[in-house]
Amino acid sequence: MNQAGSQGERVTVNIFGQEYVVKGASPEHIKRLALHVDKVMRQISQRFPHYSPVKVAVLAALNIADELYKIQEDYEALIRLIQEERGR
Repeated sequence: MNQAGSQGERVTVNIFGQEYVVKGASPEHIKRLALHVDKVMRQISQRFPHYSPVKVAVLAALNIADELYKIQEDYEALIRLIQEERGR
């Protein structure tokens, strides 16, 4: 379902067997994000098949937040290195 909206397009994605309609600037970007979330949730579910979908979703959110946090730390370290090099 793609409809043009005032703040972006709506796209239907499937994450862990559930459909969600998400609005954003780029349907392709939203689909990539949904695929990543689905992949992480499926990996967790394979390791812990007895976990409820809610628990899988929370653990996926924590894993994705950890990825983001590590990338932000790396980015900040690179910025500091660039600033130090410019200051020389």
